[in-house]
Amino acid sequence: MDAAFVLLLGASLARYLIRHEGATHVGWVVGLFVVFGGLYLLGRFLAPAPLSGTRPDARYMAWVGAVLAVWAVLLALAPSAAWCAMPLLFTGLHTLSTRTAVSLATVLTLLVVASKLRFAQGEFDPNAVLAPPAVAAVGTAVLIHLKRQAARQRALIDDLVRTRRDLAATERRAGILAERQRLSTEIHDTLAQGLSSQQMLLQAAERVWHADPDAARGHMRDAGEIASRSLAEARRFVHDLAPADLAERTLVPALGALADRESGAELTVVFRLDGTPGPLPERVEAALLRIAQGALANVREHAGATRAALTLTCLDDQISLDVADDGRGFTPTPTTTSASASAPASAPVAARPGRGHGLPAMRVRARQLGGTLTVESEPGEGTVVSAAVPLALSTSEKGAS
Repeated sequence: MDAAFVLLLGASLARYLIRHEGATHVGWVVGLFVVFGGLYLLGRFLAPAPLSGTRPDARYMAWVGAVLAVWAVLLALAPSAAWCAMPLLFTGLHTLSTRTAVSLATVLTLLVVASKLRFAQGEFDPNAVLAPPAVAAVGTAVLIHLKRQAARQRALIDDLVRTRRDLAATERRAGILAERQRLSTEIHDTLAQGLSSQQMLLQAAERVWHADPDAARGHMRDAGEIASRSLAEARRFVHDLAPADLAERTLVPALGALADRESGAELTVVFRLDGTPGPLPERVEAALLRIAQGALANVREHAGATRAALTLTCLDDQISLDVADDGRGFTPTPTTTSASASAPASAPVAARPGRGHGLPAMRVRARQLGGTLTVESEPGEGTVVSAAVPLALSTSEKGAS
């Protein structure tokens, strides 16, 4: 726009000098051309245009008024200065409000038409009356349309920015809730289970402390071993939340070690492997081990069983873990019977205050792996907890990680 103004200003001055060579007031008109051009260019630095979508300040409006006043005087002396109306028109339409810009276009057009008619020679020229309004109308309509489009785009961008900000806040809240859920299940499957086992062993040692000192000392040793394992789990928990049993071994030996560790005088736990497991993602191994730990904790605390079996079955398309016991069993409710991948992994865990967190925690772990968790039980017939994880999803997650 500035380049076009300088070009048209130079052309208008050259035309004036050619048409009015030798006139008495040529020097004044040339000086006015210089003042007009200098005022226009100086205002670009001293009175910068307002940002798109904002109102112009008083300094900018004063500059516009001064430029128009000098141009009107120049137009009265040199009709060739009418060509400079186009940059002035576009500048006003670009920066002023629609109503002010239309008023400016009207004033500029009337001044140009009046100048054409004043200096017309010979016959009446219809183009002097019709061409300036037509050009001004087309330019005004196009620029106003573009301004409105730009305003709509700014509003749309603002809406998108707000939506993105709200979405980020929602995702952040969801992430916090999911992290809290994950931490609660990790604490339940590690520290809480260890403390519960220690409490049972210490209570048993207290009961037989005088009657059977050897048995009491055995319970104390078992409680000490559980405390050591709980401490290792706590350190691992603080470090990276991975099970301590998987620090130096894979899932199969970890399940075998878990079965040996849970076996005792009142409960015998055996581990069976069906098939050959391939490499699994760490989060799949950790989740299956946590499910096994939670299921055996339920067996030890609630089932009153004498035997339990851990069975890891490796198929082509999935890997499953079954924890079966010969305990007293129970009547499953619809919420404990099954959990599928169709339910959201971040769904809240329903648990009774203080207890009942084991099965919901196992259910969440199964969902997070895209798998299922089923519970089969009958009163007096024992219980079977089965977790199945699709290998295709696990492999893709491993590759993504």
